[in-house]
Amino acid sequence: MLVKLDNPLLLSRVIEIISELVIEVRIRFNEFGLSISAIDPANVAMINFKLPRNSFSQFETGEEVLGVNLDNLKRILKRCGSGSSLILEKKENFLNIQIQDRIKRNFSLNLIEIEAEEKEMPGLEYTARVAINSVDLIDSTEDCMVVADACSFIIQEGKFIMEAKSIDSARSEFSGDEAKIEAENCKSKYSLEYLAKFMKGAKLVEKTILNFAEDHPLKMNIKSEHMELNFLLAPRVENED
Repeated sequence: MLVKLDNPLLLSRVIEIISELVIEVRIRFNEFGLSISAIDPANVAMINFKLPRNSFSQFETGEEVLGVNLDNLKRILKRCGSGSSLILEKKENFLNIQIQDRIKRNFSLNLIEIEAEEKEMPGLEYTARVAINSVDLIDSTEDCMVVADACSFIIQEGKFIMEAKSIDSARSEFSGDEAKIEAENCKSKYSLEYLAKFMKGAKLVEKTILNFAEDHPLKMNIKSEHMELNFLLAPRVENED
């Protein structure tokens, strides 16, 4: 197996984001490209990442599954600069990583066995789809974090609302002028600890797609020409005071 990326910074940033949710993953290579699917240890969030074959300048591999420690991989990938090229080559039980820029640097990453079951992103039914500017979503999430540890995603009379309440409260409201909303009235609450981590992925794209329903998992879709990153987050179901 040997693959080459001429602009590895996107991969480096995504690996850093995923490493905040899981410690170890299987990186899968096949005819379509690179993919990662993982569930966090608390079984609250799921991540799915795809880097298509056409993102690589060189792609010589069949079916390969590499078990890696993400902290170790993250540290190596952060050594890439803006003008670096990245070559990944599997040799026996190691992943050889070569960073090419002004000089050639080589790292060897030990591959590991991963016991956790690998799952695909489930196909769920949603009643709400909101396409929103990522900067607005990030700002609203940060507003909610000021006052609480969870926030509600609400569809009400054609508007999308993000609301957090404790002793204090925060609320952002979006009409069809600020976001593309295709939805029925519904409400679901999610952990801001996880949403804050997801927002680091939202920074990679101009628009983020949110899919949710009444007390239903949230699916966040972050997609560009060069990659697709999906998050799934279980709802926080609580009794009303």
